[in-house]
Amino acid sequence: MPLQLRFDADDLLRCRFAFSPLCETHEAVRMLRRTVRHGYHQPWLRRMRSAVAGLDLSELWLFMPGPGGYVPDFLGPPPEGSSACFEEELARLRATDPVLAREEMARSLACTPGAAESPRGREMLDDPPRAVQRLADLTERVWHALIAPDWPRLRALLEADIAYRSRRLAEGGLAALFVDLHATVGWSEGALLLRSSFGPVRDLEGRGLLLMPSVFVWPDVVSGFAPPWQPTVIYPARGMAGLWTAAEPGRALVRLLGANRAAILGGLDEPASTTTLAHRHGLAPSSVSAHLTILREAGLLISRRHGHRVLYERTPLGEGLVGES
Repeated sequence: MPLQLRFDADDLLRCRFAFSPLCETHEAVRMLRRTVRHGYHQPWLRRMRSAVAGLDLSELWLFMPGPGGYVPDFLGPPPEGSSACFEEELARLRATDPVLAREEMARSLACTPGAAESPRGREMLDDPPRAVQRLADLTERVWHALIAPDWPRLRALLEADIAYRSRRLAEGGLAALFVDLHATVGWSEGALLLRSSFGPVRDLEGRGLLLMPSVFVWPDVVSGFAPPWQPTVIYPARGMAGLWTAAEPGRALVRLLGANRAAILGGLDEPASTTTLAHRHGLAPSSVSAHLTILREAGLLISRRHGHRVLYERTPLGEGLVGES
């Protein structure tokens, strides 16, 4: 049956959002190992081909078994705040308790027949402190080679997703939040249903739930983190479908939409009204209204009423067109 994460009153008070550059780094490494389903990431993979070829990822891949396998939680522990810098998270990885590291590495290796008995598996288990530092060193190299050059773009997309989800939560509670989180995620009778995972009902036991958007987790939804970590669900961020195809978005948008419509669409990082946009861009409200109508009919915007105002915000297609802008 689908995995169910059951909430009680304390869990409802401890739901939060965050994103993690460390987790995103490891999700990118995990994604590289897939032989199919790269899909939206193909432009990024082509651009990073030489950088990937210069990295020996075998030690990280050793702890990234196939579907349903366990990846050590210490490699990407849930961030303590809503966001963190990579250096802070890497320092936390380096400070992992060797006893915990060995326990989680052994659990991960057990998912792959023969991995624990292999020369590299035995080497890692025999010296956990050294293994942690080697994995941290490799993670740092991956970050600088593959993730850091695009991190401003990735961070903007993750922040936009959290802003959108927070509005959904404020307007309609958990049911509204989870209804479009992912096709395999649902909410029923006080439990979050993860249809892509299977297992017994799990009580969150007052620890709450951390929701983390990710670019590289696509197309999966990943759940996990046993104690001492907070239960976490990692899901694909909104708008990632067009992330890598929106090169030079400013000029491309102007050519596609015209200067004013490109400026309006690109400036909608947060929902805004016609009046706000008219003041922001120095345009007549009637002109802004006409541009908004065209953008909405093209599927780039949606509108919703908030009190006496109508607010406009980008759709996932609109997010993809804007990209890092």
